[in-house]
Amino acid sequence: MKNSDHPLVILAKKAIEKYISEGKTISPPESFPENFSARKAGVFVSINNSGNLRGCIGTYAPTRENIAYETIANAISAASQDTRFDPITVDELPSLDYDVYVLEEPRLVADLSELDVKKYGIVVRGAKTKRCGLLLPNLEGIKTIEEQIHIASQKGGIDLKKEKIAIYRFTAEKY
Repeated sequence: MKNSDHPLVILAKKAIEKYISEGKTISPPESFPENFSARKAGVFVSINNSGNLRGCIGTYAPTRENIAYETIANAISAASQDTRFDPITVDELPSLDYDVYVLEEPRLVADLSELDVKKYGIVVRGAKTKRCGLLLPNLEGIKTIEEQIHIASQKGGIDLKKEKIAIYRFTAEKY
């Protein structure tokens, strides 16, 4: 099955198209696969236009009743609320590609040897500020654990020189 044919990717695409073109939020179809309608998990939705990131927002822990609803909410947020980009426009819709990541629950890491940038994403949480930053696994250009930690910390507004951190790892199914 091609990525674009996966039910979660189709759901993200439909959610974005309906929201951007009509301002409406869809619901998952009645016949949505049970492994996504009966389960909760964190979900990230990434939007690309001609290979360039156009939006990416998600949750590392579930906030909705199931993965399908989590996908819809995060797809709309990625298209309209990622502060790094202007909101998606109707004219862009035909040229967009989507990735949906379903995250395993993050687990506290005791030692950096438990990390692998290709296999695990990370959540970095500041000990004092409780701020956190997240990086998905196997991202292009991230080659070392140190880079992964640094970038996740930056995303979370955590100053590694001033604050101790806790690191959590997770795997993600990418569709």
